[in-house]
Amino acid sequence: MAENPYSSLPDHRFWRKAVTSLPPFAIDPLLQTPFKIARHDRVATAGSCFAQEIAHRLQASGYTYYLAERPPSGMSAAEADRRNYFMYSCRYGNLYTTAQLRQLIDRAYGDFIPELDYWTREEDGRIVDPFRPRIEPEGFATLEEMREERNRHFAAVRHMIETMDVFVFTFGHTETWRHKSDGAILQLAPGVAGGDWDDNVYEFYNMTVSEVVRDFLASVDRIREINPKVRIVLSVSPVGIIATYEERHVVVSNTAVKAILRAAADEVVRARPNIAYFPSYDLVNVSPNAARFYRDDTRRINTQGIDRTMKMFFDHFTDKSHESLAINAVKFDVAAEAEENARVVCDEEAIESA
Repeated sequence: MAENPYSSLPDHRFWRKAVTSLPPFAIDPLLQTPFKIARHDRVATAGSCFAQEIAHRLQASGYTYYLAERPPSGMSAAEADRRNYFMYSCRYGNLYTTAQLRQLIDRAYGDFIPELDYWTREEDGRIVDPFRPRIEPEGFATLEEMREERNRHFAAVRHMIETMDVFVFTFGHTETWRHKSDGAILQLAPGVAGGDWDDNVYEFYNMTVSEVVRDFLASVDRIREINPKVRIVLSVSPVGIIATYEERHVVVSNTAVKAILRAAADEVVRARPNIAYFPSYDLVNVSPNAARFYRDDTRRINTQGIDRTMKMFFDHFTDKSHESLAINAVKFDVAAEAEENARVVCDEEAIESA
């Protein structure tokens, strides 16, 4: 046969050799990473709820999961967990969009002060932070209490940015809600967990690929101005969206959201050094795995899927000399793992109970 550009390519470039001919457990789309994570590296996490899975495994693996915002002295572990101190490295809750991340950094450093200050809950009149309305389950008794807690949170975010070694961020969504007057991005729609819906005050917005890229690169550049050594692991959440505000079927919106985020991730990795793409979304959704890795609700990832994606993470991002740690990190007792998964908090699930 005549030579052609594909003649000498390795097996992993061909679907038949890299997917069809392999058993599902052997499919591994991650070929190499631009850096490794050492046991002493402080690894911070943020993003959509799937990022919590990485946080859980890091905490159990012998690697350093970075908790920059810790519970007050004397608070029990159970109470701290209930009040969302272990959800991420700081108590920002889920950062579903890159616009949320960019504005969080700007707010923490005083570069953006939103006009929207607080919401009240209709059911009990308690005060909540409109940018993380479910972070404090009981809400706040007074506005001053909420502002003091917000200032402590911002101090923790600054400390995390200034001292972390690795930042793991998961793209989760493109649909978002914002305050019309200044463009402040909200975590949840007004009325879901506080505040009142008023289309004169708030608006729905769906981000494009270029906007996702713009906001994430702005976040990366700001972080690296402060802490130049930070390495970044970026992923796209394989968890399906819970609802769409677009006038179309949720399946169509979910496909659009994931396509936008996946395309944006590809652009981001090409645009800056030391940003590694972790293909959890790709592994879960490749055809031999999709039917095996989703739970009965067909939206969230089951234990088998999480085990497989986390094995890929530890196999590639950690030092092979500590391979036993990587193996141990994915050998969870099934019952214990099921309990752990139950503590993954997806703020958007409040939409269905509002």
